[in-house]
Amino acid sequence: MSTDHRPANPASGELRLWYPRPAAEWLQALPVGNGRLGAMVFGGTDGERLQLNEDTLWAGGPHDYDNPRALASLPEVRRLVFEERWDEAQALADSGLMGVPVEQLQYQTAGDLHLSFPGDGETTGYRRELDLATAVASVEYTRGGVRHRREVFASAPDQVIVVRLTADAPGAVSFTARLDSPLRSASHSPAPHTIALDGTGDDARGIAGVLRFRCLVRAVAEGGAVRSADGELRVEGADAVTLLVSAATNHRDWRGVEEDPGAAARRAAAPVDAAATRPCAELRARHIRDHSALFDRVRLELPLTPAAALPTDERVARFARGEDPHLVALYFAYGRYLLIACSRPGTQPANLQGLWNDLTDPPWGGKYTININTEMNYWPAAPANLLECWEPLFGLLEDLASAGARTARAMYGARGWVAHHNTDLWRGTAPVDGAFWGMWPTGGAWLALSIWEHHRFTGDEEKLRERYPVLAGAARFFLDSLVEDPRTRELVSCPSISPENAHHPGPGGSLCAGPAMDNQILRDLFEATAASAELLGVDEELAKGARAARERLAPPRIGELGQLQEWREDWDAIAPERGHRHVSHLYALHPGGLITRRGTPELFEAARTTLELRGDAGTGWSLGWKINFWARLEDGARSHKLLTDQLTPERTAPNLFDLHPPFQIDGNFGATAGICEWLVQSHAGEVHLLPALPPALPEGSVRGLLARGGFEVGLTWRGGGLTGAELLSRAGRRVRVRTAGEVVAVSCEGRPVEAVRPEGGVVEFETIPGRVYRLSPA
Repeated sequence: MSTDHRPANPASGELRLWYPRPAAEWLQALPVGNGRLGAMVFGGTDGERLQLNEDTLWAGGPHDYDNPRALASLPEVRRLVFEERWDEAQALADSGLMGVPVEQLQYQTAGDLHLSFPGDGETTGYRRELDLATAVASVEYTRGGVRHRREVFASAPDQVIVVRLTADAPGAVSFTARLDSPLRSASHSPAPHTIALDGTGDDARGIAGVLRFRCLVRAVAEGGAVRSADGELRVEGADAVTLLVSAATNHRDWRGVEEDPGAAARRAAAPVDAAATRPCAELRARHIRDHSALFDRVRLELPLTPAAALPTDERVARFARGEDPHLVALYFAYGRYLLIACSRPGTQPANLQGLWNDLTDPPWGGKYTININTEMNYWPAAPANLLECWEPLFGLLEDLASAGARTARAMYGARGWVAHHNTDLWRGTAPVDGAFWGMWPTGGAWLALSIWEHHRFTGDEEKLRERYPVLAGAARFFLDSLVEDPRTRELVSCPSISPENAHHPGPGGSLCAGPAMDNQILRDLFEATAASAELLGVDEELAKGARAARERLAPPRIGELGQLQEWREDWDAIAPERGHRHVSHLYALHPGGLITRRGTPELFEAARTTLELRGDAGTGWSLGWKINFWARLEDGARSHKLLTDQLTPERTAPNLFDLHPPFQIDGNFGATAGICEWLVQSHAGEVHLLPALPPALPEGSVRGLLARGGFEVGLTWRGGGLTGAELLSRAGRRVRVRTAGEVVAVSCEGRPVEAVRPEGGVVEFETIPGRVYRLSPA
């Protein structure tokens, strides 16, 4: 097969992933998704494979994981932790506190749609691509003198995956189609132009699989003949064909499923029936219009060089040479594309693999790991101007607040709600996987802080009021469950861990009381709850109690090595894995805002020392977090170096999926958020422009980024310095803008704006909602 079909100039592939050959494996295939339905497109010439996912297809069923021994075991575990009898504490926690079963349930693939094409002979002019601007995957090639083209897109407006097959000769589109799945399933032909696959989610961990699913494919042909029999669809001699692909389950919510055996079939059929009434051109236009409304809000422009003409996997392999700055813009756009494709209002939130998974038991179950990974998935949602894509996380929080209230009562005898380090479709909130990893009660609190962050970015008081009970419930749990350290009289979480790291050798060496990350998260939780209550005029006593508890938490401490301590005791020097992938105790640097260069300079330097001691090595998602850490340290060169470490074949798959390894999507989203942090930061009460611009990117522009306070920001820079900025005020608040020392003039609608300059490189001024303010170096 001839594969030399490269674009004539770099700009022709500006926001496209492209390849000169079909995908030989899953990590070469290209993802499409509409939040609920996903497909990996392989782009073969003898056959096409679409690997399919539906976001509610999980193993097992509703389940209460709470350990009935937990409430009675908890005081003894606490006593053993305070006495530093680590191994005994872990043994009791494993038997008395861990969920039953000790592992949660897994996300599962629906199966595959296979197309087989007749004919043989040499294939020439092959090109496979994913256009991020339109969210359309395509493949083109010539065989037997006929130019064939396939397009695949996942439509959110029409809730189907569309496969369009065309050729430049009449009657040249022929193929057979079939569905299969590794799950218990059977295919059949429910209608003359349709095939279906009915199946059931797996039993797992001793819990029966209750989810039924249907995959459905209907052919709408132009010319030729179509027939379906025994689960096989045959198309012969058509001019063009549109395949409408759907999938659905009988999932109702985390508490149960629809008992009607026909529920999944009806749900799968309804969008296909509706989509079949529209021409494919209309389906395509509706899809692009919907996608573009989100994708086009932000545009990062970086210089195109000849390297940008190379196939995408070759660009990754060569990125360390420093010849392809535009790959940063492509990778940033891809991160935004993935969030749009896997997280939409009304869908499940992005899991460890987003939406895309070809296994019945993927790594770590493909679950929601909430000691970093799920949070990282949503770091770009606000700054990269995809607030709607954040909505599924708030839906998850509503569920966890209900499920976690049961765990709070059963395990801790506490009000409010709690979730530990993992959850699943069935919203398990008990600690799981073993005490070494799972005995961390702060995952729900971290997630709940998204409610306050949303308000900081938008000023939306209505949404804050709607979601406030979830935030308040997280705070109430800790007001009830924190205990007094008998030595220091500080309020501490106990038992807890610093996620997935150990302070002493031995099986119990992760358990502790009051690790630094817990204290940092709880400071933010108590402050956010109190500030929200005061803003909304509610819960005066809760606000008072939250602020009082905040003052009794252990403060951040600097250790003998000059590092920020991971635990209240200075155990960092004896920790068995100093270069651990988690750097949990720097939460206060990012995504929190307690540690800043100008507000807490000693802690700021201790955070830098911590990162130096940890080193730059890490898994894909760990590199993603470190990109953000170094951006917050305002070191663009080091942050860019870490992105360079991530954009290698060892950490980035040919289709740009992040590799832990294996594939985890959080590294994609973490890096996307980190690029935002290079350009605009707003966590410290001001909008800081170009705070961590990498020297490797001395010129460029961006538009559409969001900043806390309700601002939309556009920037241009050249020679490493700001050349201009625009701030659209959405909320009409006063703004404080920091630059790298430039004196900037402020204007609005061509008129100067009255401003004050409290220090060099800082300007403050009032804004009016809907107005655009231009900042120009004077």
